[in-house]
Amino acid sequence: MRALRKTAAAHGAELVEIPTPEPGPGEVLLRVQAASICGTDVHIFRWDPWAQSRITTIPMTFGHEVAGTIEAVGPESHHLRPGTFVSAEGHVFCGFCPPCRSGRMHICERLRILGVDFDGGFAEFVTIPERNAWEVDPRIPPDVASIHDPFGNAVHTAFIAGGAAEIAAAAVAVIGCGPIGLFALGIARAAGARLVIGVEPNDYRQELAKKMGADLVVDPSREDVVAAVHAATDGHGAEVVLEMSGVPKAIDQGTRMLAVGGRMSLLGLPNEPVALDLTDQVIFKEARLFGVTGREIFRTWQQTTTLLATGMVDVSPVITHRFPLERFEEAFEVTASGRSGKVILLPQL
Repeated sequence: MRALRKTAAAHGAELVEIPTPEPGPGEVLLRVQAASICGTDVHIFRWDPWAQSRITTIPMTFGHEVAGTIEAVGPESHHLRPGTFVSAEGHVFCGFCPPCRSGRMHICERLRILGVDFDGGFAEFVTIPERNAWEVDPRIPPDVASIHDPFGNAVHTAFIAGGAAEIAAAAVAVIGCGPIGLFALGIARAAGARLVIGVEPNDYRQELAKKMGADLVVDPSREDVVAAVHAATDGHGAEVVLEMSGVPKAIDQGTRMLAVGGRMSLLGLPNEPVALDLTDQVIFKEARLFGVTGREIFRTWQQTTTLLATGMVDVSPVITHRFPLERFEEAFEVTASGRSGKVILLPQL
């Protein structure tokens, strides 16, 4: 089969022929129909300091946002059959550590990640544990099925700690309108927010934010975003802030635009320490700050299915580019350009 592999500890990747894997005990083999490119994949492709510190296996096929048809099942796979169309949960959990035993498998102490710790989905075929395969609602097309993973990140960020009800009738600010932030705008709109605000400096993504339901888009390179959010909320601030950028200054601004008693969910990953005014902007506000990683397995997947299959959230504006696997270099260039939403690789073309 063809697979996009990290073959050397250097910039780039190679499309090579390797043996088609066989599913082991408890595994299924997927014929990959669509695999979307994540920021993590861009780090691996560029071989930046994060990738150098994180990736331990070379050569390796990368890519973790995957949907495909089950081609074969291994021994001890009892629930799914060939021909079933599934999306892959890329967080492979042990099932035995304290977080797993308490139902929080997404923060497993022994977590392994598809396409990061073992061969992933930028290939014609990939094997995953059967328990990590989510059967896709037939109303959802393959390219949308491949973004269940990042869309689920947005769902978990928006709905953490019972936050779905909290969003209804609230003012919601989304800081950073990359693909996951764009998904979050649509989720907030679908959940009944009275006001949806996007914060984004990139003009291309500002337009996508409007298409995803933002009532107001604030450009932090041109405006005082805290003042803009307060002005739009009669001086009260946003009851819910979803921080997707990871920019230290933006995280601080998020606490300042947050209403008294509000909730801020943090998914973006800063690359340096963050300074916050905890006294006035968190403690005296009785603000609630939540760190978010991945998706709840599998409650978030059910929420994702409902939002996508029923059309409550239309993600078509976010999926801006599709490429066959052999055009991977162009696909990664477009992904990193800032002039795209979600970019999909289609290995079967």
